[in-house]
Amino acid sequence: MKHLNIYLMLLGFSVFTGATFNLAKYTVVYFSPSSAAAWRFGVAAAVMLIILIFTEGIKKSQLQQNIVIYIVLGLIGIFGFNALFFIGLKYTSPVNGALIMGLNPLLTTIFARIILKDHITKKQVFGICFAFLGVLLVITQGSIETITTLSISIGDVIIFAGSVCWALYGVLGRKFIKNGTPLSTTTYTMVIGAVSLIVVSLFTSNPVSIPNIPIEAWGAIAFMALFTSVLGYLWWNQGMKEIGASKTSLFFNLVPVVTMTISFAFGTPIKVFQILGALLVILGVLTSSGVISLPKYKAEKQSAA
Repeated sequence: MKHLNIYLMLLGFSVFTGATFNLAKYTVVYFSPSSAAAWRFGVAAAVMLIILIFTEGIKKSQLQQNIVIYIVLGLIGIFGFNALFFIGLKYTSPVNGALIMGLNPLLTTIFARIILKDHITKKQVFGICFAFLGVLLVITQGSIETITTLSISIGDVIIFAGSVCWALYGVLGRKFIKNGTPLSTTTYTMVIGAVSLIVVSLFTSNPVSIPNIPIEAWGAIAFMALFTSVLGYLWWNQGMKEIGASKTSLFFNLVPVVTMTISFAFGTPIKVFQILGALLVILGVLTSSGVISLPKYKAEKQSAA
């Protein structure tokens, strides 16, 4: 199958990101949100820089040509997305936040159409619809009351802004990066974002002092840094380059499914509607990526008797 490696990478992105929600919930017991993000992306940026130096090398012409867009993408996709997401969760419920983040593939498709002039196929439209319906079922557990009682708060607006940042990160990078590779783009934007997060973290304090933070919490930070940030962002940018913004963004909808599965593994029961939602999300991804083809109806001419 064409682009099979890319789809497997994006599946890995979904798995790592899904695990990150569980790990982040654990780490904020010991770290402030800004400090956790700073440690995560500080380590990730250092690793990415080392990898870049020993593989592609730092190309001054490439850096000079794209320095402005690297700064913009770092502030939007690394600093902006993470800062807005954590701040938004202080003022709204996880249900509201997850529902809003579920709009990301739709936002990315819209931005790709406006900015990149990408053509939106019927398969992508059906895929987005299937996946978003699946996300609704996973998060609300099939309860209509959960949806009808949702209310818009300042936190919802902030998280929506974070979702916009993530959508723009991929689309703008594909539009404006000249002669760049997924590795160089991920590295330079991550360095910019990490520096920004570190600066902000200097003005906050942790719930627990550094010497008293357990090794498990540091392990969670290391996992998020190496797998979610390094491999995850790298694979995401590779997907944007190879298969486009709309198809790549749809894999973001697998994240709640992964989070649900991990929670189940640790003893949280799963309901029927959540399983049905997970299947719809998978169906949406497979439809949009072309693994499953939509039925075609051809009009047949009838001969006169």
